[in-house]
Amino acid sequence: MPLNLEGQQRREFIRRSLAMIPAVTVAPGLLLATSAEADMPPLHKYSPTFFSDEEWQFILAATDRLIPEDEHGAGALTANVPVFIDKELTGDYGQANDWYMQGPFHPNADPVFGYQLPHTPAELYRLGIKGARHHAMTRMNQEFSDLPAEQRDTLLSELEAGKADFAAAGISDLPSSTFFSFLLQNTKEGYLADPMYGGNRDMVGWKMLGFTGARASFREWVDQHDVPYPLGPVSLAGKRG
Repeated sequence: MPLNLEGQQRREFIRRSLAMIPAVTVAPGLLLATSAEADMPPLHKYSPTFFSDEEWQFILAATDRLIPEDEHGAGALTANVPVFIDKELTGDYGQANDWYMQGPFHPNADPVFGYQLPHTPAELYRLGIKGARHHAMTRMNQEFSDLPAEQRDTLLSELEAGKADFAAAGISDLPSSTFFSFLLQNTKEGYLADPMYGGNRDMVGWKMLGFTGARASFREWVDQHDVPYPLGPVSLAGKRG
C-alpha cells in the first residue's frame, strides 16, 4: 500500500478501506460504553493506558504518516486514531481473548491458515514498536518520532517490505511486515469506525468520504442519481456530524 497518498489516490485508498471495514459495526474486542464518544477527549488531552510514553510517540508519528492531514480531509491524528488503537489493545482484542492461540505455530504457512505467531496483538505491538525504533536508530541515528515526514515514510516502507531487521533488536519471531500490517489495519479501523470506539472523532473520516453513518432512511434519495447527499453523518449514539 503506497504511503504517499495525494489527492484522489488518498481518497480512493480510504474508500477501499471502507469497503473492507463495516464502519458502523463493533470493532473486535472493544468493550466501550455507548457514552464513550461524548467522553473521549481530543488527542492532546488524552493519556494512553496501554502505550508507554516512547511507544505513544511512535504511534503518533506513524499513524500521522499512514493517513496524513491534507486539503482533502482530516488525518489520523485529528481523527483520534491513536486513541482508538490504545483502547483496542487494552481490551479483548489486545489479549487475543477470542483467538485460538495454541501451537504449533508455522509462520511460513499459507495465509489461508490464519495468524501464525504466538504473540497477542498487545505483545505484537510492544515488540513491533521496539523493533521499529531500533531500525530507525540504526538507519537514521534518530528516534522514529523525531524524523521528518519523508524519512518516516521511508522507514514505514521498509517495515512494510519486511526489510527492517527486528532480529538485531532481539526479536527473532516477528517479521516487520507483520507488525506493519497490524498497524495499518488498525489505523484504517480507527479512522473509519463509529466514534464510540475512540477514533473517527467528530466523524471526520465519514465526512471526508461522504459516508452517512447510521442514518436510517434514504427513501427520498433513491431516484436521485449523481446528486451529493446534503446531510451529514450520524453516529450510533445519535450524534450528528
